[in-house]
Amino acid sequence: MTDHLSRSKRSWNMSRIRSKNTKPELIVRKVLHNSGIRYRLHARNLPGKPDLSNKSKNFAIFVNGCFWHQHKGCKRASIPKSNTDYWIPKLEKNVNRLKENLKTLDTMGYRTAVIWECEVNDENKMSKFIEKIKKLILFMLELLL
Repeated sequence: MTDHLSRSKRSWNMSRIRSKNTKPELIVRKVLHNSGIRYRLHARNLPGKPDLSNKSKNFAIFVNGCFWHQHKGCKRASIPKSNTDYWIPKLEKNVNRLKENLKTLDTMGYRTAVIWECEVNDENKMSKFIEKIKKLILFMLELLL
């Protein structure tokens, strides 16, 4: 199957996809900040550059896009029908890299969490997202005491 967009239009579309300050990330940041949880953004010295982290409290949070990190069971985690020789290995590398980064952070003593784009954006999954955030906030407040 061929791409329905021209090369220049596809390139333009792909250049607009951000890796930082995405809408789901901004929502999570706002919820945590309003709860009194402080963090650093995209710490370069930690494996995988977690979206949010706190070195003294040893936590790292990744806010991942369902497509890019192939969220299991999510409709957004589909594999493109065109150029599969490129996409399948690329997406598999993303998934494996995330697993390795989570493992490494765990061995470093960090508590980690992955928040998925669909949990933040989908109103049907919003209650799951709120429960996850509440657990994170309770955990982080325990660290602050």
